[in-house]
Amino acid sequence: MSDQPKKYWQNLLTDSKSSEISEFSELLPLDDNKPISSDSRRDFLKKFGFGVSWIAFLSSCEIPVRKAIPYLIRPEEITPGIANWYASTFSKGGDCNSILVKTREGRPVKIEGNPSSPLSKGGVTAQTQASVLDLYDSARLIFPMKNGKQTTWEEIDKEIIEKLNTIKLKGGNIRLLSSSVYSPSTLNLLQKIKNNVPFFEHISYDAVSCSAMLKANEQTFGKKMIPGYDISSAELIVSSGADFLGSWLMPAVFTRQYAEKRKISKNKSNYLRHVQIESCMSLSGANADWRIPVAPSEEGPFLINVYNQLATISKSDRLPSVNYQKHEKEIFNLSEMLWVNRGKSLLISGSNKPAVQIIVNAINNLLGNYGKTISFDKNLLIRQGLDEQMFNLVEELKSGKVDALILWDTNPIYHYPEKNELLQGLSKVPLIISLSGYLDETSSYAHYICPEHHFLESWNDGEPQKGFYSVTQPVINPLFQTRQAQQSFMNWFGMEGNWLDYLKNAWKENVFSKQNQSVDFNLFWNQIVQEGVYTISITETIQPAFNFELNQVVPVLLPESEKRIELILYKNSTVGDGTFANNPWLQELPDTISKVCWGNYVSVPPLLASLYELEEGDMLSIRTEKFSAELPVIIQPGMADNTLAIALGYGREKSGKAGNGVGVNVYPFMKKEDKCLVTSSTVSEIRKTGTKHTFAKTQTHESLEGRPHIKETTGKEYRNNPSSGNQDRKEIVEKSMTLYPSNSFEGHHWAMSIDLSACTGCGGCVVSCMAENNIPVVGKEEISRAHEMSWLRIDRYYSGDTLNPEVVFQPMLCQHCNNAPCENVCPVAATMHSSEGLNQMVYNRCVGTRYCANNCPYKVRRFNWLDYTGADSIENNTEDPAGMTEDLPRMVLNPDVVVRSQGVMEKCSFCVQRIQEAKLNAKKENRSLKDGDIKTACEQSCPAQAIVFGDLNDTNSRIKKLYDDERMYHVLEELHTVPNVGYMTKVRI
Repeated sequence: MSDQPKKYWQNLLTDSKSSEISEFSELLPLDDNKPISSDSRRDFLKKFGFGVSWIAFLSSCEIPVRKAIPYLIRPEEITPGIANWYASTFSKGGDCNSILVKTREGRPVKIEGNPSSPLSKGGVTAQTQASVLDLYDSARLIFPMKNGKQTTWEEIDKEIIEKLNTIKLKGGNIRLLSSSVYSPSTLNLLQKIKNNVPFFEHISYDAVSCSAMLKANEQTFGKKMIPGYDISSAELIVSSGADFLGSWLMPAVFTRQYAEKRKISKNKSNYLRHVQIESCMSLSGANADWRIPVAPSEEGPFLINVYNQLATISKSDRLPSVNYQKHEKEIFNLSEMLWVNRGKSLLISGSNKPAVQIIVNAINNLLGNYGKTISFDKNLLIRQGLDEQMFNLVEELKSGKVDALILWDTNPIYHYPEKNELLQGLSKVPLIISLSGYLDETSSYAHYICPEHHFLESWNDGEPQKGFYSVTQPVINPLFQTRQAQQSFMNWFGMEGNWLDYLKNAWKENVFSKQNQSVDFNLFWNQIVQEGVYTISITETIQPAFNFELNQVVPVLLPESEKRIELILYKNSTVGDGTFANNPWLQELPDTISKVCWGNYVSVPPLLASLYELEEGDMLSIRTEKFSAELPVIIQPGMADNTLAIALGYGREKSGKAGNGVGVNVYPFMKKEDKCLVTSSTVSEIRKTGTKHTFAKTQTHESLEGRPHIKETTGKEYRNNPSSGNQDRKEIVEKSMTLYPSNSFEGHHWAMSIDLSACTGCGGCVVSCMAENNIPVVGKEEISRAHEMSWLRIDRYYSGDTLNPEVVFQPMLCQHCNNAPCENVCPVAATMHSSEGLNQMVYNRCVGTRYCANNCPYKVRRFNWLDYTGADSIENNTEDPAGMTEDLPRMVLNPDVVVRSQGVMEKCSFCVQRIQEAKLNAKKENRSLKDGDIKTACEQSCPAQAIVFGDLNDTNSRIKKLYDDERMYHVLEELHTVPNVGYMTKVRI
């Protein structure tokens, strides 16, 4: 690497005007229109006197008593104060994960990944973690409804059965519209209904579908399915617009495989290489070794030229040439890389254009990847919806051919692009039944709403990939008068019994009968429910032959002759397709790239912004042939020329308090192409409106002013010198001087290591910390004033070319410094050091001077400017934009962690409650603590295993070995704060 220090920057503003950024820009919660006066000493003393008397008054107030009702008869499995864990399955919003659910006194309070899962191996996404909060969503329906009014299950069943029977007798059409169903037992149930009701049809429709992939595989291989992708068997992955680490197919599974293949080791020479071809910066693109910005209209010609280059190398037939001269060097080099790694490479695409997916299949076939890194034997069973089926359904509805429409786990009035056509069709349906748990945009048009259970109240199963089963079990009794959707189907279509019995019988017939490890089904079932997962062996077969005339797709993918601005719509890893729009944790979770939360925006590349004289926050009107919208501008490095990008999933109108009116719904920008809904379109006009928008961003004020907080090297230099990129540490440590007394820890010495090479920046750890430590949700206005409360943030830094920069993510939390600058400035000793190396907060001592925050060089302390939690002594003093202080959402609070009140400082505690719990468990078992007994919330949730926590005094522990590694360094080590959080130098492979 060059001797010149590498320059890191957070955004284009800080890159060009870094000297203007204030290190301390927290804003006081004052009226912006009132000037801050210069008080005299007398005025200050008068105000201070009032403040002291006010504190005295507060201390005399009694905190309101919330009655606790003890168990009359304690359930056998519940011990007050002791957590119970249950295996279950999360299946929502296009994702399916095996999970463990923590309950306290019967309340689910935390979700973790199930380490027994052979797919995710304990990894989960941020959305999976946050789904526990949806259980306590006050927007959930609490009873069935008929024509907008409350009714009973008895009455609603009687009327629906009567009407469905009438329709069946006359041979009427009954349609069930749902998102993709991942439950094999549910699909079995729906098939039996179809067998008994000839005019019943089930249509799967996903808001952001994989229709093109399904169609392309059917056309080229005769298999209408999504194959299994095995990153762990690859040496090179090339992604064309597929954000496989963020939102594409199975991100938790792919992240675990990706991280394991790229784990840095001195004894390792071969690592997974990653090339990303994309239009806008994604999480996957940010982690790529090589990133090639390509506009959506150029993706097809780019891949055709890659195919032709590979055909030349392999002496195969070339396709007709296309007039595309851009990226010639990149195409040549990429083709060489693919050919060298044939049979060990993997090309994937997120495009919903069948022609693009066909070219991708042809390239993978030419490279011999099928049967090695791609398998049709272990195909994925998620995202099975076909857009074409939805188009046909809308036409059926408009023609009045549908007599009954049942809507389940779908909200097409919100996310179907041609909403008016759908509404026209719904007006002609005599019977509309919704199974939604919410009075959302679509269920509002239903005659009957039969709310289903939350998945944590349900029995179910899942099969996200062929042969990999996962069981869902209820971990709490239903909170409201809801009912399992499958039970409703059974009642309405004349099937006797209950859903649990049906589920068990389905497993007995379809799974138990195929195994030879157990002869007693009840024992087998109980073991499966306890472990949560089950795998059956899949016999490898010969992969199907590629059979398609490729020349016919070339005319479809010809490059456009006229240079125009293109719009890209994408699904982010926070609110997703809009399913999670009412989840406050996910709204508060910053976008992985822009660090904006609470709303969407239009990303604009720097050159285009300069051409149209756009600045961050400008409101921009965007018009295409079929739709127009206004959104605020974010200037985003790394985008392809002449492109704009907007996140889907926002602009909900009927989701709940947290999601209503947040952002803009841009689904109407989607267009039909080759019987699929594509997420790119041509812009006919963009125009500044002249107004400004204030963003809620978490990375504008946390500058470290050019200090060497990021250290990195290359794979080649690391192999030659394991301390490369970190050579200055030895000198810094040797020259360190301090007035502090030396620290000695005779018992435990807790510490953490974070591997910058492994961290993908997904944000799962941030949500995990929120759930574990009762982090308050403060809302958009407070975050825009730099008052966010998250104990753990993930800083994103750019380096290099401003048009296509490199990216590095750095999780930043309290460093638990042994020479902590915060401790010696606190006038009331509210922050102090423990005998085990923890920097502790004593909340009931804190008087809110904020000296500690001002003296912290890492900017990781959070101050409760207002009463965000309802824990204050004064009534009607609560700031709660998301309804988190209502009784129902408060059920998610972790009783092991105190809820903080206004005027109190807080920060990361290294999950001290987990440390104490592990100590007590070891003591009860009459043994010493073992390495791995304690996992902090962030460590446990990380799908990339980038975080390690442990005891430095244990010489055999993982953390001790990592601290002895040449890559380990501390942020701002020259200050000699002696942190207990170490970072591993990022190695660019």
